[in-house]
Amino acid sequence: MFEGKIKISQLEIPRTLLGTSPFIAAPHFGHRARLYQLDFYNNPENILEIIKTSYNLGITGIQVIPYSHVIETLVEAQETGYNMDIMGTVRQGRETEDIELFSDLHANSMLLHADVTDNMDWNFIEEKLQLIKDEKSVAGLVTHMPFKITAKLLKSPILDLFDLYMVPVNKLGYLMDCDTYGIDERTDLNNMIKSLKKTVIAKKVLAAGILQPKEAFDYLKTTNFVDIVTIGIASVKEAEETFNLLASQ
Repeated sequence: MFEGKIKISQLEIPRTLLGTSPFIAAPHFGHRARLYQLDFYNNPENILEIIKTSYNLGITGIQVIPYSHVIETLVEAQETGYNMDIMGTVRQGRETEDIELFSDLHANSMLLHADVTDNMDWNFIEEKLQLIKDEKSVAGLVTHMPFKITAKLLKSPILDLFDLYMVPVNKLGYLMDCDTYGIDERTDLNNMIKSLKKTVIAKKVLAAGILQPKEAFDYLKTTNFVDIVTIGIASVKEAEETFNLLASQ
C-alpha cells in the first residue's frame, strides 16, 4: 500500500513519507505535544534514529517542517548515507527563507503551509508558487480545511499553478472542517478533490494518534483520491510497527 514513487514534471516523489509533526511537538497532539518537545527538541538524536529506522524499512521520503533542530538532524542523516527525498513545507511569514533553504537541500517538492493557503490570498499564493517553480521543484498547497478550501480552489485563478495538494484525511473526520463525516460528507469531499485533478497527499491519517494504524489504513483503502501518505512517527518502535503494517496492506 502506497509503494513506489509518483513521477511529476520529471521528478519522482515517494508515495509514503515520514512526517515530522511529532518532531516539532505540533499542538494538535494535545498533552502529548509536551512529551514530544522533551523527546525531540532536547534529544534530537531520537529524530535521527527514527529517520534511520524508517529508511531501513524502505521509507525514502520525508515531509519536512523546517524547524532548525529538524533540519540539522536531517542534514546529519544525509551525511551518513540516509538520503531521503524531501518534500518541504514552506511556512507563513518565512516563504522566501524556507524556499531558499529547501532549494539548498535539493527538495524535489515544496508546499505552501496551510496558514498560507487557507488565507486565500490568490495573488500572494501565485507569487510564492512561482518562486517554488523557479527552483525547479514541484509546487503544492496544504490546507487545514479540505471542504472549504477545495471548493474555493476549484473556482480560483491558481488552479493550474500547482500539482500537489495535501489534506487531512482520516476515518473520524478529526482535524477536518466538518461537524460530521458520514457517507454524504465523504462523497462530497471525494468528488471535489477528484475534480481538482491533483496529486493528493493525505496527512493526519492517524487522527493525531486516536486511530490505530490498521484502522486508519483500512479506511484509506475506501478512498479513491489519495496518492501519497505522510505519517508522523514518534519512536523507533512506532516506525517499525506502522511502516511494516503499511507495507503488508
